[in-house]
Amino acid sequence: MENLIHEECGVFGVFAPKTEDVASLCYYGLFALQHRGQESAGIVVNDDGVFTYRKDTGLVSEIFSGDALEKLGDGNMAVGHVRYGTTGSGDRRNAQPVVVNHLKGNMALAHNGNLVNSYELRTELEEQGSIFHSTSDTEVIAYVITKERLRSKNIEDAVVGAMGKLDGAYSLIIMSPSKLIAARDPHGFRPLCYGKRSDGTYIVASETCALDAVNAEFIREIEPGEVITFTKDGVKSNREHCGRKKSFCVFEYLYIARPDSVCEGCSVHAARLRVGELLAEAYPIEADIVVGVPDSGTDAAIGYSRRSGIPYDIGLIKNKYVGRTFIAPSQGQREEMVSIKLNVVSSVVKGKRVILVDDSIVRGTTSARIVKRLRDGGAKEVHVLSSAPKFLNPCYYGVDIDSKESLIAANHTTEEIAKIIGADSLNYLSIEDVKKIAGTDGSGFCYACFDGLYPTKTPAKADKSRFERKISTNPKFAKKDK
Repeated sequence: MENLIHEECGVFGVFAPKTEDVASLCYYGLFALQHRGQESAGIVVNDDGVFTYRKDTGLVSEIFSGDALEKLGDGNMAVGHVRYGTTGSGDRRNAQPVVVNHLKGNMALAHNGNLVNSYELRTELEEQGSIFHSTSDTEVIAYVITKERLRSKNIEDAVVGAMGKLDGAYSLIIMSPSKLIAARDPHGFRPLCYGKRSDGTYIVASETCALDAVNAEFIREIEPGEVITFTKDGVKSNREHCGRKKSFCVFEYLYIARPDSVCEGCSVHAARLRVGELLAEAYPIEADIVVGVPDSGTDAAIGYSRRSGIPYDIGLIKNKYVGRTFIAPSQGQREEMVSIKLNVVSSVVKGKRVILVDDSIVRGTTSARIVKRLRDGGAKEVHVLSSAPKFLNPCYYGVDIDSKESLIAANHTTEEIAKIIGADSLNYLSIEDVKKIAGTDGSGFCYACFDGLYPTKTPAKADKSRFERKISTNPKFAKKDK
């Protein structure tokens, strides 16, 4: 994935009929969702209304090493989260789930997505006396729900009431002392589903691959706008906010979701194979081999090979012990990690005309380094294909693109980009073809990062550090020059 593009988050919840080791179930679920966030992780366990939790920066396996998982103890509910933040800095204070203690009890909340009105909501809450401990919009959601809870008869009514004030993308898992609640925004930007284990334990997760990890049978996806409540008395659904036009993020298919997941009834793997087939139909290239940038470019490369008849081969080897390139703290380190993470199989590419399929081209730096490494490995020609259309617009719904400045396609022509990255040719999946990948008529998806047609209003304050800048730029609080 390109530099400066950060992932989604992953959420996971457990509701068991009896007290058991729900922390371990949560651990395995988060491990399956690690691809959605490698910045921080956390688990909250509920044992008869007593919340025990651990959250920190790092990978799931690092945070819950040794006896850390055992210290969480047993319970009948748990909520977990993996994060790569699209609002707020990446330090420990922004790790989730958010835990709140209020007049009517405890609440833990895990959030995937990004609000477009978080700045306005936070300003309103601060003016009413609310004190924030983090700089993420998840804490804003927690405060809005808490305010509603103080005047609602139960937590599910509070969530439904809060959804009337929230705008943007949010897939939520909320835990109270006696209930587990799953809620999805009315547009359905981000995935959320639930299933059930043979022992009667309900599981809620961002992706179906996490259900598989804990041997839970998939029941269904939570509908856009739906609120589902799990209690000892069963499962209850509220559809008060359902009915808006669905706008599921198409980038989930292109890159974010794991290939073995199913989103909106469509296999992610099958969708990516279809991308490769569409690229082969649109761009027939004379070449000797097709190579995919692992892992997210592999499926499309196989699809291109099948449709074109050009052999697929493994020309790049991924070091699976290195995180994704954007996780490094500085630009220089991110670029160096490309060399550590991907190595060229010279015997495969030497003297060959290579078609290189990548999931997307965002900033261009990583693509340039990969093309150069292929040439250094002896590739005769390198023709680059992007499984995604051109990124021309910021995303306000959870993918960390908050301005056009970081988007190479917004500032250069295709020919200029090909020259910048050192490719013999460069082509992108078209907007028309991206609408075909899920086997539908193309409706019900968000393509705003490609076509600029946003399903909601756009935020006045959109940069990732908007809350960090808030105090220093507010004339009410800014220090005056001496």
